[in-house]
Amino acid sequence: MKKWLKITLWSVFAIGLITIIFFVKKAMDEKLVPVPEISIHADAENAFLTNTELHEKLKRANLLFDGQRRDQLKTEEIEQFILDISQVKKVEVFQFLDGSWKIDVDMRIPIARIFNKYGETFYLDEEGNTMDVTQSHTARALVFSGEIKDKKSSISVNEIINNDSLISIRKLDDIYRISSYVCNDPLFHSLIGQVHLKKSGDFVLIPLVGDQKIVFGSAFSDLEVEEKFKKLKIFYEEAMPYEGWETYREISLKFDGQIVCKKKNTNE
Repeated sequence: MKKWLKITLWSVFAIGLITIIFFVKKAMDEKLVPVPEISIHADAENAFLTNTELHEKLKRANLLFDGQRRDQLKTEEIEQFILDISQVKKVEVFQFLDGSWKIDVDMRIPIARIFNKYGETFYLDEEGNTMDVTQSHTARALVFSGEIKDKKSSISVNEIINNDSLISIRKLDDIYRISSYVCNDPLFHSLIGQVHLKKSGDFVLIPLVGDQKIVFGSAFSDLEVEEKFKKLKIFYEEAMPYEGWETYREISLKFDGQIVCKKKNTNE
């Protein structure tokens, strides 16, 4: 008898608890969705998206609207919508028991802006992925132009590097190597503003100081790029202070172990 009574009491308790949870959930679901807390993590120089802009994008997509109840909030759809923005690297949407919610966004960091031979322009990020440009934001990134056949729809740098048939014909991986080195070196980050790809396949660096051109040549490997920039840094630190920034019209890094320079107003 006591066992039966105990089972009955526990059953009543369980039913009551379930009923309370049901009505609490129903009450919570019927509450209006508050304004989300939005956190966008981006490089200060390259903030492609603001909190206000993201909120407006969600409203235009009808994922946020006036009078929206909590049970109408589609967090998975919101995550996917934000992730489809090409400048976004990662996004998470959190809901809390008190009804508040948060959108946490990590933005991609561009290291190169590419103007290809077809008139298209797009960014390359620090992980080797392409990104769209926007009308409202411009990133501070190394500019590449010239005989570039790669498009925004091209495969990523990692896919090119791992494909022997593509690595010799694509230039996106070469662009990535040069821009990565420049972005991570304080001297060259402040010195080099643009890179031009010639029909010959040579990359030419265009510095912000002086009017000389720097013939970089190819950029087939990280080691090649590193060795060429090291040569150039030694030249800038040891020769330029004595010769002057306006002495040379061309500096070539194409040849192994040496730098070949052409001075202005000299016979070739």
